[in-house]
Amino acid sequence: MALLQDLIQQIDDPALRERILQETNKLLKQKKFGLVFEEHIPECTPLYDIPVRKGALVAIKGKNIQQSYMVESITGGTAKCYEKERKTTVEIPVSSLECIARFGDPIYPCLKPIDKVENAPDSDLWHTLIEADNYHALQLLEYLYAGKVDCIYIDPPYNTGARDWKYNNDYVDSSDAYRHSKWLSMMEKRLKLAKKLLNPEDSVLIVTIDEKEYLHLGCLLEEIFPEARMQMVTSRINKKASTRVGQFARCDEYLFFLQFGSMNIQKSKYSMLDVTDNSNHNAKEAKTDTIWNSMLRRGSNGSSRRESPNLFYPVWVDEKRRKIEVVGEPLPIDVNRHDIEKKPPIPGLKAVWPIRTDNSEGRWQLGYDTLQSYLKQGIAKLGAYNKKRDQWAIVFLKKKQKEQLRDGILIATGKEADGSLILEWNEDEEQDREPKTMWVRDWHDASTYGTNLIDKVIPNRDFPFPKSLYAVEDTLRFYIADKKDALIVDFFSGSGTTLHAVNLLNAEDNGHRRCIMVTNNEVSDREAKSLYKKGLHQGDSEWEKFGIARYITWPRTVCTIEGHDSNGNPLNGNYLGSGFPMASGFKTNCEYFKLTFLDKTSIALGRQFRELFPVLWMKGGAIGRCPVLESDELPNMLILSQNKMAVLIDEIYYSEFDAEMQKHPEIRTVFIVTDSEVAYQTMIRTYDGKDCYQLYRDYLDNFRINSGR
Repeated sequence: MALLQDLIQQIDDPALRERILQETNKLLKQKKFGLVFEEHIPECTPLYDIPVRKGALVAIKGKNIQQSYMVESITGGTAKCYEKERKTTVEIPVSSLECIARFGDPIYPCLKPIDKVENAPDSDLWHTLIEADNYHALQLLEYLYAGKVDCIYIDPPYNTGARDWKYNNDYVDSSDAYRHSKWLSMMEKRLKLAKKLLNPEDSVLIVTIDEKEYLHLGCLLEEIFPEARMQMVTSRINKKASTRVGQFARCDEYLFFLQFGSMNIQKSKYSMLDVTDNSNHNAKEAKTDTIWNSMLRRGSNGSSRRESPNLFYPVWVDEKRRKIEVVGEPLPIDVNRHDIEKKPPIPGLKAVWPIRTDNSEGRWQLGYDTLQSYLKQGIAKLGAYNKKRDQWAIVFLKKKQKEQLRDGILIATGKEADGSLILEWNEDEEQDREPKTMWVRDWHDASTYGTNLIDKVIPNRDFPFPKSLYAVEDTLRFYIADKKDALIVDFFSGSGTTLHAVNLLNAEDNGHRRCIMVTNNEVSDREAKSLYKKGLHQGDSEWEKFGIARYITWPRTVCTIEGHDSNGNPLNGNYLGSGFPMASGFKTNCEYFKLTFLDKTSIALGRQFRELFPVLWMKGGAIGRCPVLESDELPNMLILSQNKMAVLIDEIYYSEFDAEMQKHPEIRTVFIVTDSEVAYQTMIRTYDGKDCYQLYRDYLDNFRINSGR
C-alpha cells in the first residue's frame, strides 16, 4: 500500500490524484495490516436479577441467548413474546425466561455483597472478589480506577478446543471453524478496556498463553498496545510434560510482558534458568546450592585425559569422614589408574578420578597444586556421592564466586569439619542478576504447586490447570516488589492464585498491595449437562453453588486467609522460600461481591443509593470494612472516617458537611450529590489534595455501562 501511495503522488492531475487517494484511504480503513480476524456478533449478557416484565428483552433459559424476544404482556405465569427476526408471537412460561442485555443496551450495575472474610480487623487492607462477566466488570472498573492500576495479570482461556470457554453463552469447541476469531473478538474487547485501567506512566500487563493462540495474541497485543515494550518468556510448568498423541509432549507455556512508561523489571537473586536454585524448599539453602561447582571438565574439546594428561590425577578421600585427605600427582598416560587404586597413600582411602558420564577418562578443571591451595583456603571440598555410579564429586569456587566472596555478596559464616567454608548469600547485598527469558524453576510446577495445592486447601474440588502459586508470585515480584501499595487486577482469576500470591508477597515484606479479582460463576461443561438433567438452569441457586467463583475461588480465598482447609483443619506445611506456616493464614481481609444490575424503572431513589454504595467504597480505595446502609431513609451526609471517605447527599447541608470535614483531615475521598457543575466546583474548592467526585441526583446515570460511553 505504501508503494501504491508513492505512485499516486506521481499523478499530475491534482483532482484525479485526490480522488484516487480518497478511494485508497477507504481501503486502508477496511483492511488492517497485520492481524485480521472476523468480527463476531457482540456478546449478550443474562441479567439474572432483573424481573421479567412487560417491555423486557428476554431469552429462554439454557437456549441460544442470541434468540431474543420482547415481552408484550404477561397473564398469570405466561408471557406473550414477540420474536423480531421471525416476526412471530409465542407464549412462554415466565419461569423459563431470563432478561438479557445486548451489546450497546445501557445497563446499570451494582455490587451485591455475598460474603466477606476478615482476618485483620484492625487493618484497612481489603481485597475484592467480583463475580461477573469480566467485560461488564471491566467497564465498572474503568469508572473506578481508570489510569490507576499498577499491574494486570491474566490467565485467559487457552482456546484448546476442549470446551473450556464460552462465547455468547455457548461453549466453543474444536469443531467450531471460527473459534480463533471468536477468541480474538472476546480478547480484543477486554484488552481495550484493560488499557484504560493501566497507569500509562508506570505499569505492566502480564498475559499467559500456550502454543494454540500465542501467535494471534502477540499480534493483538502489538496492535492494541503499540506504545508498550513487549517481551515473551517461556516457562516450564510441568517437568513430566503432558502427553499428546502424535505430538511433542507439552511442558511449557508462554508469558507476554508489556511494560508502560517507566516500568522496568527488577533484578533477582535467581536467573530463572538455573534449575539448582530451586532444588531445596528453603530459599537460602536453594541459593547456596549454586555456589559450589563440579571440578569435572564438561564438554567435548580438551576434556579427555589424553588431551590434558596433567589434569588427570587421583583425589584421595575418607568416605566415612567425607573429607579430602590427599591430592595425588598427575598420572602418566601409559599408567593404568586401577593399578594406582591398589596403593592408597593412607590405608582405607578411596581414589576419586575425573570420570565422565559415559565412563571414559576425563580431566579436572584445576591442576593438583591449585587444588591443594584451594583446600587450604576452604574453597574446595568433597561434594555429593552418586550411588548409581559409585562416584564422588569434587566441588570448588569458580572465579565469579570468589569475586562475590571478596565483594561481600557471599559471606563465610564459619568452617565445616573438613575445613571448607560455610557460605551464605549476604541478604543485605543486591544481587544484580538479569532474569533469563527461559524459566525452569521447580517451584513453577503447576501439578505440585497448583493442582495439589488446591486439593490441599479445598479437597475433592477439581479445577483444571491451575497456576503454580510460586510461578505467579515470582512473576509479580519482578514488577511490584518495590511497590508495596500496588493495585493488582486479574479479570480471569479462575482458582484465585493471583490473590493468594499477593497475600504471600505482602506477608513476606509487610506490603499493603491490594488485589481485585474478577471471575464468572460458570460450571464445567460436564457439570452443566448433569444439572440440566435435574431441571436446573444458570441463575438457579442450586446451579450457582457449583460455579467457579462460589465453589473454587471464594473457598480458596477464605481458607488461605484463615489458614485452614475447607473442612476446618489447619493447613499443614510452610510456604516455600519464606518458611511462613500455611496454618498462620494472612493478616488481611477480602470482600466478595456479585456484579448485578438494577432496574431503573422500578428502584426508588434511596434504594438506588444503598445498592450502589459498595461501588463508592471501591472508588474510595476499598479502605476498611465496606459500610452497609441498613435503611432506605438516607441521612443528609455520611462522614466515614474509618473508610477515609465522605458523601454529601443533600447539598442544602453543605455548611454542616464542611464543618464536619474540618474535623476529619484523614478523609481522602469526597462525593458530592448535585446536578449543578458550578455548585460542585464551589463546594470542593477547600478540599485540595482530596479526590472529589460529582454524583448526579439520578445516581444510576453515573454508573451506566454497555452503552459506548
